[in-house]
Amino acid sequence: MKELWKVGELAKSTGLTVRTLHHYDQIGLLKPSNRTSSGYRLYCKNDIERLQQILSLRSLGFSLEQIKSCFNGTKLSPLEIIEMHLEQVRKEIKVQEKLRDQLERIARDLKIHRNITVEKFIKFIEVIKLAEKYPFTPEQMEKIKKQGELLGQEKIQEVQKEWPDLIAKVTAEMEKGTPPSDPKVQKIAKRWRELVNMFTGGDTGIESTLAKRYKEAPGYAEKFGMSQKLFDYVGQAMKALK
Repeated sequence: MKELWKVGELAKSTGLTVRTLHHYDQIGLLKPSNRTSSGYRLYCKNDIERLQQILSLRSLGFSLEQIKSCFNGTKLSPLEIIEMHLEQVRKEIKVQEKLRDQLERIARDLKIHRNITVEKFIKFIEVIKLAEKYPFTPEQMEKIKKQGELLGQEKIQEVQKEWPDLIAKVTAEMEKGTPPSDPKVQKIAKRWRELVNMFTGGDTGIESTLAKRYKEAPGYAEKFGMSQKLFDYVGQAMKALK
């Protein structure tokens, strides 16, 4: 196994630049433990371990001066630094997963609605920001995922096709002035409840988060073909369900 690395070899292996390694040496952050007879830097295993710690701390937002203080003051163990880095990576993964889910939803909408106006894109942005404000918990996201797996892609597509027809029916009743408690509206509300439960699995927490999104941003309801007035009307009908 190789025991010593020249600065160029270490730079190539780690993806860093020689200039960066020289800079770390000059400021006393990472001084190579050995040198050749002609003065060339040689890094050993301990130096590379320290380099890994430096890079982990950098990724956590530490400045070079703060990292020097860590090494000169109360030293962090390699395991502590790795665990700090791991926690940061886990948080970043969650953020990226949320972004992935949002982009997938937008992609589905773009497939359905070929011509998207600037106004529509603005509404998409509003929806994304709202999802950030009222996010689903990891447990809720897992439940939604499992519900999707239980339903299967064919059933999901079937439900997606049913929603526009259901929205049209309830809109017609609302525009006629039919009371939410009317048997005709109650029949629609019952089916509405069944479709919602397919998505949420009956989780009231998921429903509560969705309700907050609908209430705070008209664009969120419009994204699903509903006005805020219609959403409120459906809410009244759902409350009247027996």
